[in-house]
Amino acid sequence: MSDSREHILNVAFQLFLQKSFKEVTLREIVEKTGLSKGAFYHYFTSKEQLFLELVNNVVSSVLDIPYDSFNKASLYNFYIDYINYYTENLNRQSKAEEGSMANFNYISLIFDAIKLFPDFQEKLLESKQVQLNAWKGIIYAARNRGEIESSMSDEQIAYMFINSSGGVEMNSIFKGSSKDIGLNLVNLWDSFYKQIKAGPSN
Repeated sequence: MSDSREHILNVAFQLFLQKSFKEVTLREIVEKTGLSKGAFYHYFTSKEQLFLELVNNVVSSVLDIPYDSFNKASLYNFYIDYINYYTENLNRQSKAEEGSMANFNYISLIFDAIKLFPDFQEKLLESKQVQLNAWKGIIYAARNRGEIESSMSDEQIAYMFINSSGGVEMNSIFKGSSKDIGLNLVNLWDSFYKQIKAGPSN
């Protein structure tokens, strides 16, 4: 990727984190990059095309999680690896983003994309299904090896991990800080894991 194209993407990303898609104008993007309008159209056909590429990059960085690389010796090891990956990725994002509202607008970016591009929600749902399958797989294995026992189904347990992760993240965004997400997830998931772990403590 050329330096100019990368520069346009980086500048536009910061603008879309600060304001909505509608509020950011093509003129503003061009002015902030310091490039000509012709240079912009050399790389992108429209503001919409630029925005879609940015959002696809965002979704890929958030949802394309390398589940296969996580330790599958136990459910515990798996979710600890997940938290470590999640917090490292979050730290990288925090360094790249500017402003206290960046995390909130990061979510708004996704909603804008859903409204603008009909196929985008389908992509999100596909990514969510991959996530659910990964969690169900490790939970199924944990149950079969006798690591956990619960009257909850594998899918219900998977959703407890997935949805609580989203809840912790949103709560942190509303508080204006994401630095404690990893610690909060560890505390929450450790408590839940103790409830479903097989043995005298269950």
